[in-house]
Amino acid sequence: MANLELHRLTIEELGPLLRNKTVSPTEVTGHFLERIATLGEHTNAYITVMAEAAMAEARAREAEILAGEYRGPLHGIPVALKDLYDTAGVRTTAASKIFADRVPEQDATTVRLLREAGAIIIGKTNLHEWAFGVTNERSYFGPTRNPWDLDRITGGSSGGSGAAVAADLCVAATGSDTGGSIRIPSALCGTVGLKPTFGRISCTGLVPLAWSLDHPGPMTKSVYDAAVMLGVMAGWDPKDPATLNAPVPDYRATLRSGVQGLRIAVDPDCAFSEVDEDVGAAVKQAVTVLEGLGAEVVEVALPRIDEARDAALTILISDAAAYHEQFLTTRPEDYEPGGARTRLEPARSIRAVDYARAERTRQWIQRDFASLFEQVDLFATPTTAIPAPRLGQADTAISGGIISVLAGLTRFTRLFNLVGSPAISVPCGFSRDGLPIGLQLIGAHLREAIVLRAAYAYESATDWHRRSPSL
Repeated sequence: MANLELHRLTIEELGPLLRNKTVSPTEVTGHFLERIATLGEHTNAYITVMAEAAMAEARAREAEILAGEYRGPLHGIPVALKDLYDTAGVRTTAASKIFADRVPEQDATTVRLLREAGAIIIGKTNLHEWAFGVTNERSYFGPTRNPWDLDRITGGSSGGSGAAVAADLCVAATGSDTGGSIRIPSALCGTVGLKPTFGRISCTGLVPLAWSLDHPGPMTKSVYDAAVMLGVMAGWDPKDPATLNAPVPDYRATLRSGVQGLRIAVDPDCAFSEVDEDVGAAVKQAVTVLEGLGAEVVEVALPRIDEARDAALTILISDAAAYHEQFLTTRPEDYEPGGARTRLEPARSIRAVDYARAERTRQWIQRDFASLFEQVDLFATPTTAIPAPRLGQADTAISGGIISVLAGLTRFTRLFNLVGSPAISVPCGFSRDGLPIGLQLIGAHLREAIVLRAAYAYESATDWHRRSPSL
């Protein structure tokens, strides 16, 4: 197979070629490292490229395949890690000056699981400083640029992973999501991003943003690949008190079951008001496609949306301020200008009564959604209300007026971190400026299999995920 084709392949496509020795892990890894060296600077997707270590891993994985010791679908697959996943002996920076030279002694639990599954860790991707932002503009290592238009943002905070997957600088990547940080860059970069149920994947060895809202997850080229990655990353971890002691199913087993009989809820007032015109049209068409595939689409009213956003923000910045207390005291000057510190300093004065009220709101909202999920299987919304804005842009025009970029990016995502439900973003179209648009599907607690099943059905009926930017 010609080397030029390798970077376009998904885990589903590349895995069998590795297993049957059509291509080798060293050939694949070398091809991606060459591509990063040639094209990586355009997007600034990587903070650290682990070339030497990746090639050593590739040779070891290749020897295993030649010996008939195949580990599974990730064997020999180059995977990038958001640079807040600890890697033993390799710096993990959280895109911050404070952690610029921090070298962990152990892998994060998820990194260990990926390695055990045969994945080759190819590098560490850029993010918004400390994961506290949704544009990826504020990083000690410089902003990340969207491969569809280098003058636009990737979204964040997992923007480096989104850009690396979209630009074919890895086969798959990891992200973390506290208010939308997997789903937002996936939508803006035209890739698949899955935020699983809270506690489904361990946070041990991840630099936290907000302990009670952080959701690690995969960022991939296809829904099938997301199912593979989730199956490896998920599971109980005795080192993380928030992880769920629940069986991990084979998420691939039901992918092709279709959506016949599934009830998908849409709140028209929420989903299609105050959104970009192209986004609204693309998501409406996506829902029509799902309906045509056999799903029953019903209209509902999402509960307590404004209350949820306020509560989620109070909890997020309180958790973040608690983690950053030592650095705010000892190294305040080492935060990026206009970055995380501007939001963390005021958070130190949040009252306990306000935090308690926010937690009480979370309980009510979780109960409300549990009741709604007794009547429907999924909710559908846009992932973001807007396509990718330009770097430095603070506000943007939508049908109905002007909104801030922050509001436009988080309007449909932050709520489901508070609820803790699994949610996926899949490509569903392009704006008139040629920018990707994402469809968000949300399921009930631990119902990732249904979320993936519906996303796969939609993806199989369209070709948006097959389109790639030109660098």
